[in-house]
Amino acid sequence: MGQPEHLEQRAEAEHRAEAEHRAELGPGDYDCRLAAYAVVVDPQARVLLALWNESDILKWTMPGGGVEFAETVEQAVVRELREETGYDIEISGVLGVDTFIQPAHRRRDLPGTTRPLKNIRVLFRGGVVGGELRNEVGGTTDEARWIPLVDVPDLPRVSLVDAALTMYLDSTPGIR
Repeated sequence: MGQPEHLEQRAEAEHRAEAEHRAELGPGDYDCRLAAYAVVVDPQARVLLALWNESDILKWTMPGGGVEFAETVEQAVVRELREETGYDIEISGVLGVDTFIQPAHRRRDLPGTTRPLKNIRVLFRGGVVGGELRNEVGGTTDEARWIPLVDVPDLPRVSLVDAALTMYLDSTPGIR
């Protein structure tokens, strides 16, 4: 599920620079965003993805999103999947947690901020229990689609897709 080499090299250089800056930050020097996502794979080995529209280039992502103040991560992932895909899901476990540091200069939510953002993304295994596939209207995604797992490496996608599918595949016997 790797990216092209030039993108990997750029990401590695950014990671080194961010790591140096992070070492200087204290607990109150950055913002946090808690989010919840689900990996939903059907019996035909297709994964449910959503087309994220908040980038210069449209990219596929895992369905899910930010946890609202008064809800749990479990409630958030169920709500987000319904909003972004039209499906009602049941979660059957936590696959893992992925964190991502967004430097202040790359934040779109607060232009001009000097505070980096630590994204904490809880990834669940989920299954469809109701609803019908539909696209989100007026949100952060434009399209929801079932995509064969074998086609995912050729898609423009955010890094969360690779992290989530690695966790899913590592925890699912006989799928590789």
